[in-house]
Amino acid sequence: MRQECKCHGMSGSCTVKTCWMRLPPFRVIGDLLKDRFDGASHVTASNTGQSRNANKAHSNRLPKNPKMNSILSNSVHSKRENKRKLHKYSFQLKPFNPEHKPPGVKDLVYYEMSPGFCERNPKLGIQGTHGRQCNDTSIGVDGCDIMCCGRGYRTQEVTVVERCNCTFHWCCEVKCEWCRTRKTLHTCV
Repeated sequence: MRQECKCHGMSGSCTVKTCWMRLPPFRVIGDLLKDRFDGASHVTASNTGQSRNANKAHSNRLPKNPKMNSILSNSVHSKRENKRKLHKYSFQLKPFNPEHKPPGVKDLVYYEMSPGFCERNPKLGIQGTHGRQCNDTSIGVDGCDIMCCGRGYRTQEVTVVERCNCTFHWCCEVKCEWCRTRKTLHTCV
C-alpha cells in the first residue's frame, strides 16, 4: 500500500489535503513477487532453543502456594519473562545450505523442493513437457533449452492454413482470405 494525496483549494493552493492508501498497479506487485520468488531461500526449521533449555522448563512453574501465585502472576517481571520464554522456544529458519545467509523478514522461503515438471506424473497432475511446443530463440522458460529439460527438441517445417487479410465491412461482417504459410515448429522430445 502507498499513500496518495490530492490538494483542494483556490487556484491550486493546498489549503485542504485529502490522502488515502492505494495499492500499486498489478504489474508492480507481480514484478515484486516474481523477484522474491526467484530469490526464494531453501530453509530448514531449527528448534535449538527448545532442546537447549529443556532442563529449565520445570523450574518456571508457579509454586503450589495460591498467595504466591497471585503475587508472581501480577508481577511486571513475570509478564516480561513470559514474553521472553515464548520467543526462546520458537522455531528459527536456518538456510539449508550453511554458506547462504539466513532469510530476511520479507524473503520468501520453502521447505521442500518442487516436484519435477519435466516428466509425466499423473498422481500429481503433471503432464510433462514431451511434445510441447517451444521457442528455440528464447532464453526464458518458453525456450527449448529450459522447457525440454535438456532432452533436446525436434524441428519440423509445416504448412499452416489460417485466416489472413481480414477486412471489416459495414455493418457487422468481417471477410477474410485463407492463406497458406510455412512455419517452423519446435517440439520437445
